[in-house]
This record gives sequence, C-alpha cells and structure tokens, in this order.
Amino acid sequence: MNTPFTINGKKSAQNQSIHDVIISGAGPVGLFLACELALAKCSVLILEKAEDPRSPLKQLPFGIRGLSAPSIEALYRRGLLQELEVHKRLKNPHQNSGQGARRQAGHFAGIPFHADDIDTSQWTYRLSSSTETSLISELEELEVVLSRRAEALGVEIKRGLPVTDFHQAEDGVTVHSGNQTFEGLWLVGCDGSRSAVRKAGGFEFAGTEPEFTGYTAKVDIADPQKLKPGRNVTPTGMYLQSQPGYLVIQDFDGGAFHSAGTPITREHVQDVLRRISNTDVTINVLHIATTWTDRARQATSYRNGRILLAGDAAHIHAPLGGQGLNLGLGDAMNLGWKLAATIKKKAPEGLLDSYQKERHSIGARVLDWSRAQVAIMRPDPYAHALNAVIRDLINTRDGATYFAGRVWGVFTNYDLGGGHPLVGHSVPNFEFEDGVTIGELMHDGQAMLLDFESTASLKTLTSEYGDRIKYVSGRAKEPFGLNAVLIRPDGMIAWASENDPDHSELQNAAAHWLMKEPI
Repeated sequence: MNTPFTINGKKSAQNQSIHDVIISGAGPVGLFLACELALAKCSVLILEKAEDPRSPLKQLPFGIRGLSAPSIEALYRRGLLQELEVHKRLKNPHQNSGQGARRQAGHFAGIPFHADDIDTSQWTYRLSSSTETSLISELEELEVVLSRRAEALGVEIKRGLPVTDFHQAEDGVTVHSGNQTFEGLWLVGCDGSRSAVRKAGGFEFAGTEPEFTGYTAKVDIADPQKLKPGRNVTPTGMYLQSQPGYLVIQDFDGGAFHSAGTPITREHVQDVLRRISNTDVTINVLHIATTWTDRARQATSYRNGRILLAGDAAHIHAPLGGQGLNLGLGDAMNLGWKLAATIKKKAPEGLLDSYQKERHSIGARVLDWSRAQVAIMRPDPYAHALNAVIRDLINTRDGATYFAGRVWGVFTNYDLGGGHPLVGHSVPNFEFEDGVTIGELMHDGQAMLLDFESTASLKTLTSEYGDRIKYVSGRAKEPFGLNAVLIRPDGMIAWASENDPDHSELQNAAAHWLMKEPI
C-alpha cells in the first residue's frame, strides 16, 4: 500500500504530524520503551485501549509483582527506582507462607527457597554498591511513575484508542484506531498477550498449549480458617491465600474454563476452590475475578519490516514467579536505544536486528523455566516424584543459590563475543572514590567509556564519537582488576580490559554498536 509520507518534513500529505514511533499499549513495557525513545529525542505516541488506567487487578495484592535484578538496575540507571514507594513498606510477600522463622526469598513451582541458604558470594561481579537483586512492586504504581516520566519527556499518551489496523509502507506506518488515523515511522506492539499488532502484523506465535486455568479473585469467605495461609500445592492443583479473601487458584483442566470464556460466578469459584483445597469452604461474595493460563508462546520473529513486538505481545507464559514483567522491561531497555539510533541515522549496520538476536533467546529460556514449573506441579505421581527431587535440591546451599539467581535474573547476559568474561553482562555498579556510582551517571541513556586509569589515548578515541559516548575517568573503589570498560546505553558491557587497553579491540567494539560523529 502506498501511504502519503513526506518524512523529511515530518508531515503527511494530510498535514498530519508523523511520529517517530507509535506504541500500542500503555502498560509498563510500552511506557518504559517510550521513556527510552523520548530520552533519545524521538517523538513518541502511545495508543492505549483502556480509557482508565486504574484497575483493582493492578493494585495490591493482585497487582504485586517482583522486580528482578536487571529490572531494578534499569530503573535505577534512569533515576526511576527512587520514585517507587511500595517496596519500602511491603518487604516480603511470603511472610505468611507458613514457613516458620526462616525468611522465604522466593519459590520455584511453589517450592520455597530461603534467604539464609543463598550464597551471594557465588555471584562474582556483584558489588557492595550494587542494587537489590529483588524488590516488590505494584503494577499501578509502576505505571504511574513511568507515565509521569514519559509525559515529562514529551510522550503523548492517548487512552481509549486501541490499534484496530495498520498498513506499512517502505518509509512508514499508517495506524488506525476506529475512525482515527495516525502516522509514524515505526510501530511497536506492547499491547499484551492478545496483541492486535501481532495478529495484524502476521507474526507467527509458536509454542505450547495450557495445562491449567488460573484464577485470581477477591472474595468474602464465611470460614477462612479452613484454608491454609500462603501458597499450597495440593494433589489436585494449587491455591494461594495472600491474605483473607484474596485468592489465586490453579486448576489443571487443560485451560478449558479460560478458553471457554464462560462467566466467572461465585458458585464456580467456590466449587474449584473446594476441590483444590479439599475443604468445604464457603464463599459468600465474589467481588472480582479473572482467569489466565500457562499457555507458553513466543513470536518466531520480533520484527516485520517497520513493525516490532515487545513484552507479552512477543511472548506469553504462566505468571509463576512474576518473570513476565521483567522480561518485558528487558525488551524495552534493549530495544529503545537501538530503535532510536536507527531513527536518528546513528545506527551501525545490523544494530536493530540485534534486538531479535539478544532478546529472543532470553525469552525462550523464560518460557522453558515456566514450563518446567508447570511440569512438576501436575497432579500426577510422576510430577510429585520430580517435585520431591527439586525440593531436596532447592534446600541445599548451591541449589537455593542457583534458583535464586535464575528467578532474580542475576545470570542474565548476551553472547556478544569478546575476550573478557564480563562482556555481555550488566555493568557492575562501580563506585568512584568520591562516592558517585556508575548507575547515577547513566540517567541520560548514553553509552559510556569508563577509564579507571585516566588514559589520554582513550579520551581521544572517545572524542571521535562526539556525544554518542560519554567519557568518564576516575578511580573505582572495587574495579575487579579492570582498567577500562565500554558500556552500551542499556548498561551492558561491550568491551573490557584488565591490561593496557588494546585500542583496535576497543575501536572494533565501539564501531559495532555506535557510529562516529560525522567530520
């Protein structure tokens, strides 16, 4: 289809402004991506289906989500972490899990691992100045904070306008929302598991079908003492009572109830709860309820021309361990600077394609992690036997450390090549002798060359890239034997040196991710 674009003038033939990027979906992923793009001076429009961003399902306790290490680092590096308040007053959602005095730090398939079993010394490159490995967040608060930042950066958010169709041409995308039309250079679907962008864009969504229907419900229970507190895996499923009246249930029905689209009634939730809990508990009132499944699917490609996917639009899985939000925020952090550089014509060849290369494999690992949990939660003898083996392993020091590291994203990295083991990993939060940390210097979203030895030749090399690489020199309190580090805008290490810097290696690494300033 030929669309009436005149890109250089930023106006269409109908005299309508052309945005650099149109994002479908104003959830945390779409909002964070918008912030990253706007930070790089891109014009961004978000189209959101819901007129009102507020929902009881986004508020505590239903809206509780665990932030993993990469998400915490990302928010910290953009000056957003300090604006979140929920984690300061809500320390541990597992406190009522019936585990006695030992502090539960997390779980795998409902099997807890405990804080005193985790050996953080095995996580080699974490510093005393590092951010937390996990924090509690609330979806509503996260969206409020990200919306406020996005609008402060000039992002336009239109609510009550779902993307209903679009057409892409060689030089842009025409997006339809009902009888309204918007034009942009790129369209990114951050519109959730039922993504209209993914469906209209012809993306293949491959994966596995569900084993269970999950329920989230707020109810009035006549006899709550009949239910055990915390998370309870039973021979027929799982139920979680985080506090009286707030329930999460898993019923291994092959996802039949969710797929049927049948109205959720008080009687139905009561029947399911009684069967899963093996009690005669009575629900007097059903206030609100929703269902979900463990369907695990992933787009085989995250890009089709000028259309990109991120977050649940690109991958879905069971919300066991809350990794979906973190996976989506990671997509946004990875994609934002690459798409911005492409728009600003500052991207080396293949930069945008590296989004698919780096994030698809991370997504596939999370989907398998989710499937593994479902496999040992099935109500059959084989799953129960495997569950017992995993329980034994998770109660060891090495086991708890491994599971915590996976759940909290401590091991997340990209295969970027390079000779140093830190290449492809998130940069440690180095602290300089004056107390300033690297994370505090990353609020502007620029790439950075850290020079712990103040080498004049490195400063000269950096100057060839103008404002595309920020040169930072000074002594670090704990430099891990390094003398120089090149950091991408997303905080990942592209090059590192422990000896006299090899300038050719540094130049190759810089040229791979960034373009020099034109002479």
